[in-house]
Parts: sequence; structure tokens; C-alpha cells
Amino acid sequence: MSEAPVGRQELSWFSDRFEEIATNIERVIQGKREVVDFVVLGLLSEGHLLIEDVPGVGKTLLAKSLARSIHCGFQRVQFTPDLLPSDVTGVSVWDRERSAFVFRAGPVFSNIVLGDEINRASPKTQAALLEAMEERQVTVDGVTRRLAPPFMVIATQNPIEHEGTYPLPEAQLDRFMLRLVMGYPSREKELEILDAHGVRSTYDDLEPVITGEDVVRMIDVARRIYVSDPVKAYLVDTVEATRRDPDLLLGASPRATLFLQRGARARAAIEGRHFATPDDVKAMLHPVLTHRMILRPEAQMRGASLEEIIEGIAHGIPVPGTRSRV
Repeated sequence: MSEAPVGRQELSWFSDRFEEIATNIERVIQGKREVVDFVVLGLLSEGHLLIEDVPGVGKTLLAKSLARSIHCGFQRVQFTPDLLPSDVTGVSVWDRERSAFVFRAGPVFSNIVLGDEINRASPKTQAALLEAMEERQVTVDGVTRRLAPPFMVIATQNPIEHEGTYPLPEAQLDRFMLRLVMGYPSREKELEILDAHGVRSTYDDLEPVITGEDVVRMIDVARRIYVSDPVKAYLVDTVEATRRDPDLLLGASPRATLFLQRGARARAAIEGRHFATPDDVKAMLHPVLTHRMILRPEAQMRGASLEEIIEGIAHGIPVPGTRSRV
């Protein structure tokens, strides 16, 4: 990867490619541009996504549309209670002709991996993704195999109150860079969905608009976006505030700080800037922090919400370059 400063032409190329991917996905996912932007941003930030909402709002279709927009490897894993860890990572089988064990790679050995309804699988199977998500490698039978870039896990899950679901452990939740909620479409957009998907899905006509090599190059551009020391201090102060909040049983981890910086860099590149700003950080707070924090029971009884706490923290931390609190 290059360490040279990001040039104007690179930023223009980056923004154009981002727009191509997002626009292509919008051909299938109508009325959710903000969610689509975050999905693509997550890919370019080398993060993983957790998309949570009720069935039928397009979670799986969104993930599949991103994968089809990029000319790269894609695998889907339907998580069920009887799914085994080896069904995800792969398994060594005996080859009679070779008289040796041969490794058969699982679906995790792909560029984009969709874990559909991840909270329907047992915690043991969920944990099969931990090493891949954090270290971008898989260890089976004592042998460690690297995963080729780009690599991204997109997991969908139904709300935990639905029957037949298992809560994701905090260690796994923390490995997801972003948690996104689809939400129901507006009335106008739902009418458009009837027209677009009433006979056949527009997903069937989707074609790749970018290659995996282009994505790797975009990731390199995002990595080289400048983050000043005051913005880094603002990042750390914001995350530290979640650990001191009296209404929170668990605050955000240092991994959240890293993800906020990555997301701020990618957002700056999307907007054609070679430097990140506090506004880039603020734009990433909700999707990066909400699934990492746990409310105290007494705060829940008072009706407090994680969203309100994040807003309070954002307004309470001094912004670099200003004397007043915003």
C-alpha cells in the first residue's frame, strides 16, 4: 500500500467509483440512500456490517446487491440452529488418491460473505467468524490460511425478541464496525417498489460496476486520508465519555475508536477531501457506537436510550477549533 499523500485526481476517482456503486445498489434498494452509503463506506473502511431489522425490509437483498455490484467472490451462509463451525470455515477431508487430508475451504474464503440471520445459529457457530473478522485469517486443524482482500462480512439478524434467535456475544458485536437499521420505506417509495419489483426483481439485471482490485485501491486511498492530532483527540475523548457515562454498564472499546477513525477517513474521501473533520466523526457515531454500549437496568426503567446518550456525548465534547460546546 502507498504512503504518499492523496492527490486531487485520486479523490475524484474515489468519489466517482463510490457514486457508481451506491447508484447501482439504489436500482434495487429504493429510498434508503443513507443506509446504502453506509454499507459502501463500511466496505471501503475495511469494516464488517450488522444489518438488523424485522423480516422483509430488504436486509439480504441489500447485501446481495453490494456483492453483485463488485466483480469479486461472494458466498452466502444461511445460519440455522444446526449449522456447524466447519460449515463456515471449511474442513479437512481424507483424499484416498493422495493418501492425505485435503482442506476444503468454507464460504468464509470469499471477498464478501453474507451471514443471513446470524442470530439463528448457536453461539459456537457464530464464534467461527471471530478470527476471520478480526485477523482476516482462518485456522483449521492447526493451519492458518489468510483471506484475500477485500474481505467483508455482512450479517443480517432479526430483532432478538423474535422466537428462535440467540443473542450475539459482546466479543462478536464489537467486531462489527457498523450496525444499521433498514426501517420501513415511505409510502411513495413502497409504491415505487411495487412498480420496480412487482413482476420481477431489478436485482436480476444488476451488473458489476467495479472490480475487487478497484476496491483494494479505494481502501488504500481511504487509509491515506489525513487525520490531525486535534481530531484524533476528539475521537478519543468521545469514546472515553461513553466509558464514564453513569447510565452505561458498558462503554465503547478501543476498537470503536479505530473504526470511527476509519469511517471518518472514508467519509472525507467520499466528499473529495484529503483530511477528516469532526463532522466526519460525528456522522459515524450512531452506527459505530450503539451496538457496543449497554444501558444499566435503572436507566432502561427511566426510558433512557442509547441514541439519546450518544447525542448528549456529541454535544458535550468540545469540538477542535472552537471554544464553546456544541
